[in-house]
Amino acid sequence: MSISIGIHDLSIATSEYVLPHTALAEYNGTDIGKYHVGIGQESMSVPAADEDIVTMAATAAAPIIARHGKDRIRTLVFATESSIDQAKAAGIYVHSLIGLPSATRVVELKQACYGATAALQFAIGLVRRDPAQQVLVIASDVSKYELDSPGEATQGASAVAMLVGVNPALVRIEDPSGLFTADVMDFWRPNYLSTALVDGQESIGAYLQAVEGTWKDYSEQGGRALEEFAAFCYHQPFTKMAYKAHTHLLNYCGYDTDKDVIASALGQTTAYNTVIGNSYTASVYLGLAALLDQADDLTGKPLAFLSYGSGSVAEFFSGTVVAGYRDHLRTEANLQAISRRKTVDYATYRELHEWKFPTDGGDHATPEQTTGPFRLAGISGHKRIYQTR
Repeated sequence: MSISIGIHDLSIATSEYVLPHTALAEYNGTDIGKYHVGIGQESMSVPAADEDIVTMAATAAAPIIARHGKDRIRTLVFATESSIDQAKAAGIYVHSLIGLPSATRVVELKQACYGATAALQFAIGLVRRDPAQQVLVIASDVSKYELDSPGEATQGASAVAMLVGVNPALVRIEDPSGLFTADVMDFWRPNYLSTALVDGQESIGAYLQAVEGTWKDYSEQGGRALEEFAAFCYHQPFTKMAYKAHTHLLNYCGYDTDKDVIASALGQTTAYNTVIGNSYTASVYLGLAALLDQADDLTGKPLAFLSYGSGSVAEFFSGTVVAGYRDHLRTEANLQAISRRKTVDYATYRELHEWKFPTDGGDHATPEQTTGPFRLAGISGHKRIYQTR
């Protein structure tokens, strides 16, 4: 008999600061409709000098540990494409900050924005192997582009932590998956750059190609029919991309692309991404959090997930919402994570964007700007120093 494995708990975190797109539009003279309507973004999370992917990840994970304990967690998988070290997994810092036992495996996964879905699938495999174990999956990223570049308006920062185990309280993940990989240069970040490079039109085309490829494979593997799904959680580099992707999928499958039907399938998945911005690996699961927090009762209903990572790798899979899931949501905490952000003006945002550590190996403290439970205190001898409040 197959066992039920999936997402048992889900918690989100984002940055200390937020920049409204009205401030960006005022600075660069862009019609605000290009942001609010054209790409579907209202604001973007901006990290403080003393926060990064580790502090956000630990902030997202700590409530899960508080609720469930750590005795059954033997693996932490950290997905990111804005890594802080070429060798050491960022999850090891998180392991220390949240007090996981030494008998834990920790690894970092990278494949652009797809990494968290790889982490989720790897976690399911580990739990299937030993159903007594739980796996902590964390997706945490800071999306950063050059100032005054076309990608600037899509920036963001967030972390999502998920506890994966048997008899999940939120979403049971199903077989099969539809897979697709293609070697394209639509988005990348060489080791010598701190900001990503993107070919916007190439990326949209590559994403839509992946939608077709994953759906074709999912169907051939015996997946659900398109009309079975109650909602669709897409990767959202900007929220309007989810609408483009779903429209493309409907066209590809020969369905009408009625705007009301598309809005019904996607609308509640975009609420958090609209105000946080692109959070890379966390994006799909921010969409899931927003959906679960807002939707009418989804008990027993299948959800579709389309995870896309530039370069490119994509996966289409499904999950069914579990009875009683509403008793386990963190809606109030999720909304608080977003509403607690302090609004900054454009000049302050530019200062934060350009702030970076010197590379001389000296002792360098960070300004104390964050108010959350964890902070990046500084570096010394090229070593990052984190603090717990």
